[in-house]
Amino acid sequence: YAEILNFLKQELRPNTQWSVASEYPTALSLSNIHNIRIITEAQKVLSHAVLKPLIVKTPQMMLKVAAIGSVVTDSGHRNQGLSRQIIADCLLEAERQECDIAVLWTHLYEFYSKFGFELGGSEISFVIEEPFSVPSKGLKILTTAQVSTEAILRLFNQHSVSSVRSSEDIRKFLQIPQSKIYTAWDQKNQLVAYAIEGKGADLTNYIHEWGGSVSDLLELFSFIRKEKNMPFTVISPRHASNFNKRLSEIPGAVRNEGFLGMIKITRPEMLFQKIIRVARNLGHIYFVLEKKDNEVHIGFGQDIIAIADERDLVRIFFGPQTEIPYLKEQSATKLNSFLPLPLWIWGWDSI
Repeated sequence: YAEILNFLKQELRPNTQWSVASEYPTALSLSNIHNIRIITEAQKVLSHAVLKPLIVKTPQMMLKVAAIGSVVTDSGHRNQGLSRQIIADCLLEAERQECDIAVLWTHLYEFYSKFGFELGGSEISFVIEEPFSVPSKGLKILTTAQVSTEAILRLFNQHSVSSVRSSEDIRKFLQIPQSKIYTAWDQKNQLVAYAIEGKGADLTNYIHEWGGSVSDLLELFSFIRKEKNMPFTVISPRHASNFNKRLSEIPGAVRNEGFLGMIKITRPEMLFQKIIRVARNLGHIYFVLEKKDNEVHIGFGQDIIAIADERDLVRIFFGPQTEIPYLKEQSATKLNSFLPLPLWIWGWDSI
């Protein structure tokens, strides 16, 4: 384990004063070592990747997600297929652990597309360019990690889409280096909003975690903009419609649309069954989603189309694509009543 961390520091964080494990305390931990994959030669680590299973709850279903990260190969052993081997093994492990999908964050789109990953999901970012004011509720704003993990967890659990976390998880997250924890408190000294900026060497100047009512968060963001005296970015899921609308109304705020990450469906048949249950619960008893030979058939009743590449299903299931060519308008309207599914991985969960 110590040699793995030394390898990661040399390859990923040579100029930092902290271990990369402190940035990803639940993924690169001894308790998750069974999900760490390495390739060695003469007891020297040459390549590494880690898988962190997450249970993501949504209003419609529970998804088991395999987050994959810290994929790196020794600089002297690249272009030898080591990363391919290690990613393939992570995907086999994701299937073995019955993960519905795998998610990773990368700019190497062409490389990962060969494994069946596709850019999918939706992420909205707001650049808060200028200072702004909102009606004050008299909140007390503090910048400190000395905050009750239970209080953070209470607000976090109010999100409609989130991973399943414990107070111990949050205690570890609060200790991540190069993070700023902004908290807002009411007159009764109750935590009503929080925002997390930065995560070690990643997400600098990005608010990647937040919780609380929209009005309390806006007062908190107003404080942050004045405190920093420079622009910062808030990232948000598409389904947080009221939150996104209110941030769009901030004078000078710049809205950008992007992808959540690269997604691969790792357990198609089980994911199909979950989506079928969602459709049935909405009364769509004639919804069809099944694999036949090397194609996936999707539609309603006799209005069925065949999809040959499962990567095309990623954007249909998780966005941002909202239309399927060749389906009749009535069928497309029905499909859009439950697809794309809301999916979001909060910053503390990214690896």
